[in-house]
Amino acid sequence: MQIKKFDSINVVPFIDIMLVLLVIVLTTASFIQTGLIKVDLPSATSQSKPNEKKEIKIAIKQDGKIYFDDIEIKQDNLQVKLLTYSKDTPVNVSCDKNAKFDNFIFVVDILKTNGYENLGIVTKK
Repeated sequence: MQIKKFDSINVVPFIDIMLVLLVIVLTTASFIQTGLIKVDLPSATSQSKPNEKKEIKIAIKQDGKIYFDDIEIKQDNLQVKLLTYSKDTPVNVSCDKNAKFDNFIFVVDILKTNGYENLGIVTKK
C-alpha cells in the first residue's frame, strides 16, 4: 500500500468562502450609515431606543448651518417648517461638538416654545 504525498493544499474553497464573507460585509456596511450630513457628535454614556414613528432630524454643523431632515434651512425658517409637523412627532437634534452652544440653544428654545416635548439629542457612545 502506497502513502499519498500532499504537495499542495487546495485553497479554492477557502477563497470562495472569503468572497461570500466579503459580499456580506460590504452589503451590511452600506446600511450602517447614520446620515448624509457629517457631524462630529459628542460622547455620552446613556443610550435610548429609536422610535418607530416618523421623526424630525435637525443637525447643527460646526459653522452654524442648520439642516432640517438633511436639507439646509435658515434660522428664520426653522419655526415655520416645524409647525407643519404635529407636536407629538419625535425630534432628534444632532449638534457638532465644536459648534457654538448658542445655535443649539436657539433650536431647543424654538422646540420648547412650540410645545415639542419628544426631544432626543444624538450622541455617539
